Amino acid sequence: MTTTVKSPGFDRRLITPLVAGAVLNPINTTILSVALVPIGASFGEPPSATAWLITSLYVATAIGQPVAGRLIDTYGPRRLFLPATALVGIAGVLGALAPNLVVLVVARVLLGLGTCAGYPAAMRLLRDEADRTGEDSPGGILTILAIATQTVSVIGPPLGGLLVDVGGWRTTLAINVPLALAAFALGWRYFPRARPEVRERRPLFDLSGLNTPLMITYGRALLAYLVSYSFVYGFTQWLEAGRGLSAGQAGLVMLPMFGVGIVVSAITGRSQALRGKLIVASIAQIAACVLLFALHPSSPLWILVVVVVITGVPQGLNSLALQNAVYRQADPAAVGASAGLLRTFGYLGAIVSSTVQGLVFGDTADTDGLHELAVFLVVAGVVYLLVNVFDRSLKGTT
Repeated sequence: MTTTVKSPGFDRRLITPLVAGAVLNPINTTILSVALVPIGASFGEPPSATAWLITSLYVATAIGQPVAGRLIDTYGPRRLFLPATALVGIAGVLGALAPNLVVLVVARVLLGLGTCAGYPAAMRLLRDEADRTGEDSPGGILTILAIATQTVSVIGPPLGGLLVDVGGWRTTLAINVPLALAAFALGWRYFPRARPEVRERRPLFDLSGLNTPLMITYGRALLAYLVSYSFVYGFTQWLEAGRGLSAGQAGLVMLPMFGVGIVVSAITGRSQALRGKLIVASIAQIAACVLLFALHPSSPLWILVVVVVITGVPQGLNSLALQNAVYRQADPAAVGASAGLLRTFGYLGAIVSSTVQGLVFGDTADTDGLHELAVFLVVAGVVYLLVNVFDRSLKGTT
């Protein structure tokens, strides 16, 4: 008689370090949003110049994510995660001491490179644990990862506003030092020292694992994050420069957006549906963008809250659906690189967003610029909706 020995369940000691690494990039996204106006005032630079602080991080990360993912697939998460996390701490020190905007941009580039390994390492560990335990999506950890990212996004604006109000914008860079130390220590303690299996080495830029559904998912990620980052950065700058709020107040106004995102992710996380989530997210994005036309310098607080609450719906649905789509559609042997490419296309959306903001805002983030941005975002939102409605690869995933 043959006895089958069942593998232990998912090693839950890995949850904390994989989340700690994966959230380093989103915290640097949202925490900067309330610091852009103070940074511009400090260096005497307009929004068109401070937009480079957004672009620089995302260019670096867009290039570095798939490279880091491929190296993680080949050599394991630990060997890439630890030096990359250390680089985040170094970038935090450089940014906190930056004497001008150029040095600050360099620090943001280093942050982009340093945060490249976190998300691909998390996805690689999840796939390795799925292979070991035989569970396709081990213990709902994908949902935990999505909610953790949302939670960090919630913390970012109010934390950034608090840091700016108490210690100035430099503290929004310095906060990376303790965060990096914590992530490094957790990775050192819990990440496997050896690969759980031996993988075939592939070329660094191996396109054989790409397929049509995966490429469409990457395209929708670009559109989704183009709109999302435009809200995080563009709307927040307008709250300060156009509506006259302080950095702390702007952070608090943005809080419901990310809070709703967490709730939506938690409620829908167990559902395997993709198409329905993406279509609802598309419609909510369009609705929020249309509402931007109703805003003006004396807009009451309630309408600002309505806008950010509606935006929170796609914030929760998009990140979870896109992440699950890549996990399903990617070659299991290349899930790290595939996850890196997902972030790459998301960052391309952020780069386009920052470029557009530089064009529409010019010297100040005023209401006319916000309305011009809204025109662009409505068009992008409609294209995103059409992609989700007519994508045949999503058939059967409602």
